[in-house]
Amino acid sequence: MALANFCKGAILRNLGCRQLTLSARVAAPSEMYVRDALNSAMDEEMHRDDKVFLLGEEVAQYDGAYKISRGLLKKYGEKRVIDTPITEMGFAGLAVGAAMAGLKPICEFMTFNFSMQAIDQVINSAAKSHYMSAGSVKVPIVFRGPNGAAAGVAAQHSQCFAAWYGHCPGLKVVSPYSSEDCRGLLKAAIRDPNPVVVLENELMYGLSFPVSDEALSEDFIVEIGKAKIEREGKHITLVSHSRTVGFCLEAAEQLAAEGVSCEVINLRSIRPIDSDCIEKSIMKTNHLVTVEGGWPMFGVGAEICAQIMEGQAFDYLDAPAVRVTGADVPMPYAKVLEDGALPQVKDIVLSVRKTLHIHNDATQRV
Repeated sequence: MALANFCKGAILRNLGCRQLTLSARVAAPSEMYVRDALNSAMDEEMHRDDKVFLLGEEVAQYDGAYKISRGLLKKYGEKRVIDTPITEMGFAGLAVGAAMAGLKPICEFMTFNFSMQAIDQVINSAAKSHYMSAGSVKVPIVFRGPNGAAAGVAAQHSQCFAAWYGHCPGLKVVSPYSSEDCRGLLKAAIRDPNPVVVLENELMYGLSFPVSDEALSEDFIVEIGKAKIEREGKHITLVSHSRTVGFCLEAAEQLAAEGVSCEVINLRSIRPIDSDCIEKSIMKTNHLVTVEGGWPMFGVGAEICAQIMEGQAFDYLDAPAVRVTGADVPMPYAKVLEDGALPQVKDIVLSVRKTLHIHNDATQRV
């Protein structure tokens, strides 16, 4: 099905097509591309359970705008891999109805920016029906697709929806970083009896990560609601999700050269959030910096800070928690402004130095 919508066509031309060459490279045996991790997760779950099916724009004949569904139409047929018209409200509603009827749909949004067209179905139908039916109606559905800022697509296509959907009771929300995250969390989401929002990142699709033998197992899942400590440290805790986890790891590497030991937590799950993991880390490091690509107001970092303020870890803080976020403006189009509107590694490094009271011209805390 050809794209008939100019905006979506522009995203495909600007973003999807330039990624295709990346997946043509062959990763080392111990590594897997994020795109392939998502593809294999859907493939294995569709093979495991014939109630699972995929629908969305361009997911079938075109193999997905970002080639996440490559090969699935040929393997499972047009009844289980379904191209839809360009109407998010329509096909999201169809998917929710199918879930209520006992199927297990994977509803792909070409980007989560377009999920705004379907937000009534996601929130009022999928998230609330189990509660409103006193538990008699289950909605085992996955809403997935790229989330957050991409590159050069300006204000209407560069938003992070982690806080939007994380705000809503009845939804589970996950935000994977690595290939293992993507495989394990997507498989867990498909098996979950509740509606789950899987927030991927388009700029990560062409990146490869090491994977364990365990992660390659068809039975591998990542428990929703459990964070992962990506790097252990003793001086300060960095908490992030999705692409900015990589920025935190880069910042931690730089700061290690200055004698600063950073503990990096990959949230993996936005709702439920693993508060215990964060609290235990703060009790060890006594300092906290949160990092996210979304806006600062009412964001993921703000929620983390509020929970720490209200919990047992607050008394362990030796300095106020600091948030590193995207700028509080619609995303600019010009690259120099876009770079300034998104958190960078240097912003994390400066925030850590500020929190630990480190002078810019010295590596000793004062």
